[in-house]
Amino acid sequence: MASIGSSNGRRRILFRGADGKRRTLWLGKVTARTAEDVKRKVEALVVASITGSLVEDEVARWVASRDVRMLEKLAAVGLIVRRHRETVGSLLEAFERGNQQVKPGTQIFRGHTVRCLREYFGEGRALASIGNSEAEGFREWLVGLGLAAATVARRVQLARQIFGYGVRRELLQRNPFGGVSHGSGDPRRRQHYVTIEESKRLIAGAPDWVWRVIIALCRFGGLRCPSEVLSLRLSGLDWEHGAMTVISPKTEGHGQGSRVVPMFGRLRPYLEEAWEMAVEGQTHVIPEGLYLPAANGPNGWVNCNLRTTFGKIVRRAGLERWPRLFHALRASCESDLAREYPITTVCRWIGNTVAIAARHYVQVTDQDFRRACGTENSAHQSAQQASETGCNGEQQEPENPDCAGVCEGVRYCTTVQVGDTGFEPVTSTL
Repeated sequence: MASIGSSNGRRRILFRGADGKRRTLWLGKVTARTAEDVKRKVEALVVASITGSLVEDEVARWVASRDVRMLEKLAAVGLIVRRHRETVGSLLEAFERGNQQVKPGTQIFRGHTVRCLREYFGEGRALASIGNSEAEGFREWLVGLGLAAATVARRVQLARQIFGYGVRRELLQRNPFGGVSHGSGDPRRRQHYVTIEESKRLIAGAPDWVWRVIIALCRFGGLRCPSEVLSLRLSGLDWEHGAMTVISPKTEGHGQGSRVVPMFGRLRPYLEEAWEMAVEGQTHVIPEGLYLPAANGPNGWVNCNLRTTFGKIVRRAGLERWPRLFHALRASCESDLAREYPITTVCRWIGNTVAIAARHYVQVTDQDFRRACGTENSAHQSAQQASETGCNGEQQEPENPDCAGVCEGVRYCTTVQVGDTGFEPVTSTL
């Protein structure tokens, strides 16, 4: 039978193979308990090879869970047959080769999940040895790392996508992550509604006209920051129709590279200021040499320290810093628009879907609650009723001044320019 030897702290298993020759299986620096366990597995494999019987299930599972290096050692001493098999490493390599046309930000996110899969399962882990319990173990391991619920949910979702790719490529028979999921938490806990009065205080605390325009584009135009704000071009401002063409780098890979948005009443003065401040040769509303080179770099769109500067503006305005600074401005804009226009129209302007808007953007404010209870003053209620009559000569000032003075722009945007926009990929929940 087999025996355990040691040399310079490195353990080895000594045995005679089915051909009667002495063999040595080097294990390296392992504990005595590990060496003893391997010895028993080696003895079982030798007996199976001599008698021609089937390997015990426990031993077969042990072999299937070994990494490539160990399998090579076992094959070299004749304990197993060297054969090609699909492993976690081969699946991840195939997935990365087949999905190279993604944005840098997506590559970074995907890299985190791939790294976790390699670390948890091992590069040489056989795909056939991974079942639902192992996939659930991966989810629990991510939770144990202390990651946020949304991060765990996105990584589990991408792991399910990767193994689903393996099923389609016939690298494995079924997806072990098919029934594994993780709740991403309640997004309302990170939501914050920025009122019009607070927005005015933010703009008043801005250090220059550039930051006034940035804040206004986010809060009164609903643009993503930094990608859409810094991509907005002066040539995209249609003063005649009261509209602006917003370039959307986030959704361009899905055929939604731009959308037409009205110049809302509260936004237009700041666009006019940006137009007046533009110098000869300038192409973007926010001067392209200011933040754009740092924001759109090798790693995709990043905030290029905009969040730090905006945090100082928030403190200067006497406000308490809220989560997701720029997202809250955009969500507050969509919440205001949803009170005045159909949600499908609003989503086309904002550039997301109704489902995403309902879960992550549109918020219920105290003003909505008072209106439902009938405690709003009569003048306010009259303005609300008048705003529902449409853009005609008899309409009074709408309840939401953000939308005032844009009837022609709205008609132009909804009947001529806007296609099937509004698609927003769920990469913030994958």
